Amino acid sequence: MPGGRRRLFEKPERSGMTRMGIVGEKPPWLTIKATPGPNYQRLKGIMRGKTLHTVCEEAHCPNIFECWDKDKTATFMILGDTCTRNCRFCAVKSGRPGGRVDWEEPDRVADAVRDMQLDHAVITSVDRDDLPDGGASIFGATVLAIRREAPGCQVELLIPDFAGDEIALQLVVDKKPELLDHNIETVRRMTPKVRSRATYDRSLEVLRNAKIMNPGQRTKSSMMLGVGEHWDEILETLDDLRGVGVDIVTIGQYLRPTHKQMEMVRFYTPNEFAALQEEGMKRGFLHVESGPLVRTSYHAARQARQATAAVKS
Repeated sequence: MPGGRRRLFEKPERSGMTRMGIVGEKPPWLTIKATPGPNYQRLKGIMRGKTLHTVCEEAHCPNIFECWDKDKTATFMILGDTCTRNCRFCAVKSGRPGGRVDWEEPDRVADAVRDMQLDHAVITSVDRDDLPDGGASIFGATVLAIRREAPGCQVELLIPDFAGDEIALQLVVDKKPELLDHNIETVRRMTPKVRSRATYDRSLEVLRNAKIMNPGQRTKSSMMLGVGEHWDEILETLDDLRGVGVDIVTIGQYLRPTHKQMEMVRFYTPNEFAALQEEGMKRGFLHVESGPLVRTSYHAARQARQATAAVKS
């Protein structure tokens, strides 16, 4: 072909898959107009003033302007900005934090939640394999601080796997966040290629144990598509997540943050995401958020409300 360009579309490997677009040629449904408004600037000022990090910025989330400016929400990233793991899809910097912990961070997060007048706060973190409890105690302290400073705010925690430490997980579950998230990220076959140190079965175990420790705990997980998985593998992952009692699942398109991360293999169409939402609901999830730009905390407050409404109906 002229200039050595790849074909625009390639034949899918298995049934259920549609045509694949050239990597780098972004389809129209992934086009976002970056228009930071006044509330975005206000929230950014609050974050910087309290020396806090957000996954919205660190992970180059495509929804940052919508969430910060329109929804007035943000996902706080605690335990610093340096991850001890080096997952091939993630833009958060990796390195060796050296066991450093900022014990005043929970109070600053709580102050920001109060000042931003949030009804729903999402708290996540980098992986901290250098800490004995993986950072679980800081998660717990952050929940308590938010309860104190903003008692009307729902708390959603997106936790790492704590290297499979059940005592660390129990510490977090005991704080009874309204939602407890842990991301499966991808299908079983792709996990060794995509994730660092994490395993598919360990992630399922974290989600299963959270339900065992507190049967009333609402749980959530997330998948990104376009890294080389097959359609039937996506459905198997949905089955596995539902099998360990996950209540909410989010499904979105992987977008390569920078040239340093793994390449994207294919784009999924809005119709395919709609089909996956239907497949998820058929499996009994309380809520399925599925779309090209969906991320774990995208419309998180709405997800929680719809899941609650599903239980009551």
